[in-house]
Amino acid sequence: MDSPILLVEDTSSLQLIYATALRRAGHQVETANNGMQARAKFAAFKPDIVVLDLMLPDKFGLDVMKECLSLNANAQFIVVTSDGSIDRAIEAMRLGANDYLVKPFRDAKLIDCVANAKAALLPKEPTKKGKPADGLFGASDAIFQVLRKIKSVGPSMAAVFVTGESGTGKIPCALSIHKNSTRAEGPFVQINCGSFLADRMESELFGQVVGGNGGAIMNMNGALAAADAGTLLLNEICDLPKNLQTKLLDFLQSSEVLVNGASNPQRVNLRIIATSSVNPWAAVQSGKLLEDLFYRLYVIPIEMPPLRDRGEDIVQIAIRALGEIAREENRDFRSISTDVLDIFRRYSWPGNVRQLKNTLRNVVVLNEGPVVSKDMLADRFLRAPAEAENGAAAHATGGGENALIGKTLFEVERWVIEETIRQEGGSVPRAARILDVAPSTIYRKREAWAR
Repeated sequence: MDSPILLVEDTSSLQLIYATALRRAGHQVETANNGMQARAKFAAFKPDIVVLDLMLPDKFGLDVMKECLSLNANAQFIVVTSDGSIDRAIEAMRLGANDYLVKPFRDAKLIDCVANAKAALLPKEPTKKGKPADGLFGASDAIFQVLRKIKSVGPSMAAVFVTGESGTGKIPCALSIHKNSTRAEGPFVQINCGSFLADRMESELFGQVVGGNGGAIMNMNGALAAADAGTLLLNEICDLPKNLQTKLLDFLQSSEVLVNGASNPQRVNLRIIATSSVNPWAAVQSGKLLEDLFYRLYVIPIEMPPLRDRGEDIVQIAIRALGEIAREENRDFRSISTDVLDIFRRYSWPGNVRQLKNTLRNVVVLNEGPVVSKDMLADRFLRAPAEAENGAAAHATGGGENALIGKTLFEVERWVIEETIRQEGGSVPRAARILDVAPSTIYRKREAWAR
């Protein structure tokens, strides 16, 4: 027999409402009014699932959760908070909670959270889960930290926000999280928030009821409904129109989708992963991203490292990508010369993994194999290492400014941006602050340079 659910809520009326909803759904429930009772009942009844209000009269809810997890690290916690303290719920998620609820919430939302927590308790199937998505491999510490976080967050129901420069692999990261989750057998639905006009985006996301041939009514499901029992990836969430951000917030609160033109809402149970190539908090400060939506989605952040910070991973990715591209293009390319690999190691790769793969595809399509040689590369790759060395030497001797004389305005701008990024340890956001531009401006310019 399953262990009872422990419900910790000090407001008697709310405790009665929550307990009644859980019992109607077929669950056994034990209740506690404060932190001391919660600790004692957790030890006595050994519940696998705890619904815990974070604001208790005698103890802070996070402290109660930590104490209980020290007794059973596998227990699943659903924390309850109010709108004014959502940051505490996010902290709880980072400390190991499975999900969180913001008062007021519907009974159905509570039942869904409990179902997700029960699913997280089920044994995993190693033959079907646990493998990273294509493109997420390497031996560098930077990618190891990402893979470790994916493995940790996968079984959770927490929202994940993946950030990183364009081309670093944010979408493969999201897919890997899905594959490592309890929803791995469910759908993985991707929607690009900046790809459609606002009116079409609403239909793509929420669905629409339209008239079919002969006057028949058709219900066209949107991405939210299509991702039921699975994962929805909101790619470049900062590009989502403001009115749809508000509707998305409503969905996150209720777990119900009202299709345009429909009379009744549809319940949907999914996990959301968001990505952004720009700093999401900067998007909040500029008014592009709703602050409430940021806090809802930015629960578990994962930052994808730029390729230039991944050391010998560049070589591994290049060799594996060459094999895949050669098969796709039906070409006889088998290896990469040592001088080309040396160029690859020293190049800054502003377009990251995507640029590296595009470079190799260009070589494979336009040349005969079996070895990628230096003469097959575009001139900019041959110049780039020497230019980087000259730029660094000029900076060291104080002659960097003189080296710009005779350059075009385009070349000067690029040099200043790249040199500022270099001096800031590769950090685009810090360089953007110094240059007094938005980080997205630098990301766009570097991506254009990579083409």
